Amino acid sequence: MSTKLFGLFTILAVALAVAAAAFHFTPGDPAVMAADSAKSAEKPLAHIVFFTLAEPNDANREKLVAGCKKYLDKHENVVHFSVGTLSDYKREVNDRDYDVALHLVFANTAAHDVYQDHPRHQEFIKECKGLWKKVRVFDSVVQ
Repeated sequence: MSTKLFGLFTILAVALAVAAAAFHFTPGDPAVMAADSAKSAEKPLAHIVFFTLAEPNDANREKLVAGCKKYLDKHENVVHFSVGTLSDYKREVNDRDYDVALHLVFANTAAHDVYQDHPRHQEFIKECKGLWKKVRVFDSVVQ
């Protein structure tokens, strides 16, 4: 192994060790993972969904936005709801591989779990899934 490659591996190993220590995380430690999970469950959960349409056109974007408003707004324990289409605002760092974005913030993960199984959410999927070819979901704990 070359000296440069060995040096890169050493730097990577040190960086991972420092990151693990900074987050007080011992990989594979079930007690630590359960405690972190319990803490996260008490905080708000941001649920961001990016839809890429099978046939991207204005009519289909409007149908999907309308479906989100009809079925996904005003669920219990939703702190924030918004839906919109890809902006014309172009920057080098922007991911532009979607047509419609759904933004929900739940009071906690339990509220999200209720929403996920709710009949209105299931009806949304049934009515609108034919519009999209790809769905990406990003869930994060809101600090």
